[in-house]
Amino acid sequence: MDSLLTVITSTLFAGLAMALGATIACFEKIANKWLEEELRHSVIAFGAGALLSAVAFVLVPESIEVLPPLSACLCLLMGGFSFLFLDIYLKKTNTSASQLAAMLSDFIPESIALGAAFATGSSNALLLAGLIALQNMPEGFNAYRELNATAIYKPYKIIITFAVMALLGPIAGVSGYLWLSDEIVIIAGIMLFASGGILYSIFQDLAPQVTLEKHWAPPMGAVLGFMFGMLGLIITT
Repeated sequence: MDSLLTVITSTLFAGLAMALGATIACFEKIANKWLEEELRHSVIAFGAGALLSAVAFVLVPESIEVLPPLSACLCLLMGGFSFLFLDIYLKKTNTSASQLAAMLSDFIPESIALGAAFATGSSNALLLAGLIALQNMPEGFNAYRELNATAIYKPYKIIITFAVMALLGPIAGVSGYLWLSDEIVIIAGIMLFASGGILYSIFQDLAPQVTLEKHWAPPMGAVLGFMFGMLGLIITT
Protein backbone atom coordinates (compact mmCIF):
# COMPACT_ATOMS: atom_id res chain seq x y z
CA MET A 1 0.00 0.00 0.00
CA ASP A 2 2.86 2.39 0.83
CA SER A 3 4.45 1.74 -2.56
CA LEU A 4 1.14 2.31 -4.34
CA LEU A 5 0.70 5.61 -2.50
CA THR A 6 4.23 6.57 -3.53
CA VAL A 7 3.36 5.84 -7.17
CA ILE A 8 0.26 8.03 -6.99
CA THR A 9 1.99 10.96 -5.27
CA SER A 10 5.14 10.85 -7.41
CA THR A 11 3.27 10.66 -10.73
CA LEU A 12 0.86 13.39 -9.62
CA PHE A 13 3.78 15.59 -8.58
CA ALA A 14 5.48 14.99 -11.93
CA GLY A 15 2.25 15.80 -13.75
CA LEU A 16 1.64 19.02 -11.82
CA ALA A 17 5.04 20.20 -13.05
CA MET A 18 3.27 20.75 -16.40
CA ALA A 19 0.90 23.24 -14.76
CA LEU A 20 3.83 24.87 -12.94
CA GLY A 21 5.66 25.36 -16.23
CA ALA A 22 2.52 26.88 -17.75
CA THR A 23 2.18 29.22 -14.75
CA ILE A 24 5.77 30.39 -15.15
CA ALA A 25 5.14 31.01 -18.85
CA CYS A 26 2.03 33.00 -17.93
CA PHE A 27 4.10 35.41 -15.84
CA GLU A 28 7.35 35.32 -17.78
CA LYS A 29 6.93 38.75 -19.36
CA ILE A 30 10.00 40.82 -18.43
CA ALA A 31 10.50 44.49 -19.19
CA ASN A 32 14.00 43.83 -20.48
CA LYS A 33 13.51 42.22 -23.92
CA TRP A 34 17.02 40.73 -23.95
CA LEU A 35 16.50 39.06 -20.55
CA GLU A 36 13.09 37.73 -21.61
CA GLU A 37 14.57 36.11 -24.71
CA GLU A 38 17.43 34.61 -22.70
CA LEU A 39 15.01 33.21 -20.10
CA ARG A 40 12.65 31.69 -22.65
CA HIS A 41 15.37 29.98 -24.64
CA SER A 42 17.18 28.84 -21.48
CA VAL A 43 14.02 27.18 -20.12
CA ILE A 44 13.53 25.33 -23.40
CA ALA A 45 17.17 24.22 -23.38
CA PHE A 46 16.86 23.09 -19.76
CA GLY A 47 13.94 20.89 -20.79
CA ALA A 48 15.97 19.38 -23.61
CA GLY A 49 18.81 18.59 -21.19
CA ALA A 50 16.43 17.00 -18.68
CA LEU A 51 14.78 14.92 -21.40
CA LEU A 52 18.15 13.75 -22.66
CA SER A 53 19.25 12.78 -19.15
CA ALA A 54 16.08 10.71 -18.68
CA VAL A 55 16.90 8.81 -21.87
CA ALA A 56 20.63 8.44 -21.13
CA PHE A 57 20.51 7.55 -17.42
CA VAL A 58 17.26 5.64 -16.90
CA LEU A 59 15.12 4.69 -19.87
CA VAL A 60 17.70 3.25 -22.26
CA PRO A 61 20.17 1.65 -19.78
CA GLU A 62 17.44 -0.29 -17.95
CA SER A 63 15.73 -1.37 -21.17
CA ILE A 64 18.73 -2.71 -23.05
CA GLU A 65 19.49 -5.01 -20.12
CA VAL A 66 16.21 -6.80 -20.84
CA LEU A 67 15.67 -6.67 -24.60
CA PRO A 68 17.87 -8.19 -27.31
CA PRO A 69 19.61 -5.64 -29.57
CA LEU A 70 17.25 -5.94 -32.54
CA SER A 71 14.09 -5.64 -30.43
CA ALA A 72 15.56 -2.68 -28.57
CA CYS A 73 16.36 -0.87 -31.80
CA LEU A 74 12.90 -1.57 -33.21
CA CYS A 75 11.16 -0.20 -30.10
CA LEU A 76 13.29 2.95 -30.20
CA LEU A 77 12.60 3.48 -33.90
CA MET A 78 8.87 2.86 -33.43
CA GLY A 79 8.77 5.60 -30.82
CA GLY A 80 10.59 8.03 -33.09
CA PHE A 81 8.41 7.26 -36.12
CA SER A 82 5.22 7.47 -34.03
CA PHE A 83 6.12 11.00 -32.94
CA LEU A 84 7.11 11.82 -36.53
CA PHE A 85 3.72 10.74 -37.90
CA LEU A 86 1.92 12.53 -35.06
CA ASP A 87 3.87 15.68 -35.86
CA ILE A 88 2.99 15.43 -39.56
CA TYR A 89 -0.69 14.88 -38.76
CA LEU A 90 -0.85 17.88 -36.42
CA LYS A 91 0.86 20.07 -39.00
CA LYS A 92 -1.53 18.98 -41.77
CA THR A 93 -4.59 19.59 -39.59
CA ASN A 94 -3.14 22.93 -38.48
CA THR A 95 -3.48 21.94 -34.83
CA SER A 96 -1.82 24.35 -32.40
CA ALA A 97 -1.13 21.67 -29.82
CA SER A 98 1.89 19.76 -31.12
CA GLN A 99 3.91 20.53 -27.96
CA LEU A 100 0.99 19.42 -25.78
CA ALA A 101 0.63 16.17 -27.71
CA ALA A 102 4.36 15.50 -27.46
CA MET A 103 4.30 16.24 -23.72
CA LEU A 104 1.49 13.77 -23.06
CA SER A 105 2.93 11.19 -25.44
CA ASP A 106 6.05 10.80 -23.33
CA PHE A 107 4.47 11.55 -19.91
CA ILE A 108 1.99 8.67 -20.08
CA PRO A 109 4.40 5.83 -21.05
CA GLU A 110 6.96 7.17 -18.57
CA SER A 111 4.33 7.09 -15.81
CA ILE A 112 3.48 3.49 -16.70
CA ALA A 113 7.16 2.60 -16.51
CA LEU A 114 7.47 4.50 -13.22
CA GLY A 115 4.63 2.52 -11.65
CA ALA A 116 6.23 -0.75 -12.70
CA ALA A 117 9.62 0.43 -11.43
CA PHE A 118 8.17 1.07 -7.95
CA ALA A 119 6.46 -2.33 -8.02
CA THR A 120 9.73 -4.13 -8.79
CA GLY A 121 11.69 -2.08 -6.25
CA SER A 122 13.96 -0.48 -8.84
CA SER A 123 16.59 1.79 -7.32
CA ASN A 124 16.04 4.24 -10.17
CA ALA A 125 12.30 4.72 -9.55
CA LEU A 126 12.69 7.94 -7.57
CA LEU A 127 15.26 9.21 -10.06
CA LEU A 128 12.84 8.61 -12.92
CA ALA A 129 10.07 10.42 -11.01
CA GLY A 130 12.32 13.44 -10.52
CA LEU A 131 13.41 13.48 -14.15
CA ILE A 132 9.81 13.29 -15.36
CA ALA A 133 8.99 16.34 -13.22
CA LEU A 134 12.11 18.16 -14.46
CA GLN A 135 11.19 17.62 -18.08
CA ASN A 136 7.46 18.32 -17.63
CA MET A 137 8.00 21.83 -16.31
CA PRO A 138 9.81 23.16 -19.42
CA GLU A 139 7.45 21.18 -21.65
CA GLY A 140 4.48 22.78 -19.87
CA PHE A 141 6.16 26.15 -20.37
CA ASN A 142 6.57 25.51 -24.09
CA ALA A 143 3.09 24.01 -24.59
CA TYR A 144 1.49 26.96 -22.80
CA ARG A 145 3.20 29.45 -25.11
CA GLU A 146 2.08 27.48 -28.16
CA LEU A 147 -1.56 27.33 -27.02
CA ASN A 148 -1.59 30.90 -25.75
CA ALA A 149 -0.52 32.13 -29.19
CA THR A 150 -4.10 31.54 -30.37
CA ALA A 151 -6.91 33.76 -29.09
CA ILE A 152 -9.24 30.86 -28.30
CA TYR A 153 -7.14 29.60 -25.38
CA LYS A 154 -7.29 31.76 -22.24
CA PRO A 155 -4.30 31.59 -19.83
CA TYR A 156 -6.21 30.35 -16.78
CA LYS A 157 -8.00 27.69 -18.84
CA ILE A 158 -4.68 26.36 -20.14
CA ILE A 159 -3.21 26.15 -16.62
CA ILE A 160 -6.33 24.43 -15.23
CA THR A 161 -6.33 21.99 -18.15
CA PHE A 162 -2.69 21.11 -17.50
CA ALA A 163 -3.46 20.57 -13.80
CA VAL A 164 -6.34 18.22 -14.67
CA MET A 165 -4.13 16.34 -17.16
CA ALA A 166 -1.73 15.68 -14.29
CA LEU A 167 -4.26 13.05 -13.13
CA LEU A 168 -3.31 10.96 -16.15
CA GLY A 169 0.02 10.31 -14.40
CA PRO A 170 -1.43 8.44 -11.39
CA ILE A 171 -3.81 6.51 -13.65
CA ALA A 172 -0.95 5.37 -15.88
CA GLY A 173 1.36 4.78 -12.91
CA VAL A 174 -1.16 2.64 -11.01
CA SER A 175 -1.80 0.64 -14.20
CA GLY A 176 1.90 -0.10 -14.52
CA TYR A 177 2.16 -0.92 -10.81
CA LEU A 178 -0.78 -3.35 -10.74
CA TRP A 179 -0.64 -5.06 -14.12
CA LEU A 180 2.82 -4.69 -15.63
CA SER A 181 5.17 -5.16 -12.68
CA ASP A 182 5.97 -8.73 -13.82
CA GLU A 183 6.10 -7.89 -17.53
CA ILE A 184 9.66 -6.59 -17.67
CA VAL A 185 9.92 -7.06 -21.43
CA ILE A 186 6.80 -4.97 -22.05
CA ILE A 187 8.04 -2.25 -19.68
CA ALA A 188 11.42 -2.20 -21.41
CA GLY A 189 9.67 -1.84 -24.75
CA ILE A 190 7.53 1.03 -23.43
CA MET A 191 10.58 2.83 -22.05
CA LEU A 192 12.47 2.53 -25.34
CA PHE A 193 9.38 3.61 -27.27
CA ALA A 194 9.20 6.71 -25.06
CA SER A 195 12.94 7.26 -25.57
CA GLY A 196 12.54 7.29 -29.33
CA GLY A 197 9.74 9.83 -29.06
CA ILE A 198 11.72 11.98 -26.64
CA LEU A 199 14.77 12.04 -28.92
CA TYR A 200 12.58 13.04 -31.85
CA SER A 201 11.00 15.85 -29.79
CA ILE A 202 14.37 17.16 -28.61
CA PHE A 203 15.79 17.61 -32.09
CA GLN A 204 12.56 18.51 -33.88
CA ASP A 205 10.93 20.92 -31.44
CA LEU A 206 13.24 21.91 -28.59
CA ALA A 207 16.81 22.16 -29.87
CA PRO A 208 15.95 24.38 -32.90
CA GLN A 209 14.32 26.91 -30.54
CA VAL A 210 17.36 27.16 -28.27
CA THR A 211 19.75 28.99 -30.59
CA LEU A 212 20.08 32.77 -30.30
CA GLU A 213 22.63 34.84 -32.16
CA LYS A 214 25.41 36.08 -29.85
CA HIS A 215 23.77 34.59 -26.75
CA TRP A 216 25.40 31.82 -24.74
CA ALA A 217 23.11 31.24 -21.76
CA PRO A 218 20.55 28.95 -23.50
CA PRO A 219 23.02 26.12 -24.31
CA MET A 220 24.10 26.18 -20.66
CA GLY A 221 20.44 25.54 -19.80
CA ALA A 222 20.77 22.19 -21.59
CA VAL A 223 23.95 21.43 -19.65
CA LEU A 224 22.21 22.25 -16.36
CA GLY A 225 19.21 20.08 -17.22
CA PHE A 226 21.50 17.14 -18.00
CA MET A 227 23.53 17.86 -14.85
CA PHE A 228 20.46 17.55 -12.63
CA GLY A 229 19.75 14.15 -14.16
CA MET A 230 23.33 13.05 -13.58
CA LEU A 231 23.23 14.33 -10.01
CA GLY A 232 20.04 12.40 -9.35
CA LEU A 233 21.69 9.22 -10.66
CA ILE A 234 24.71 9.72 -8.38
CA ILE A 235 22.54 10.36 -5.31
CA THR A 236 20.21 7.40 -5.85
CA THR A 237 22.85 4.78 -6.69
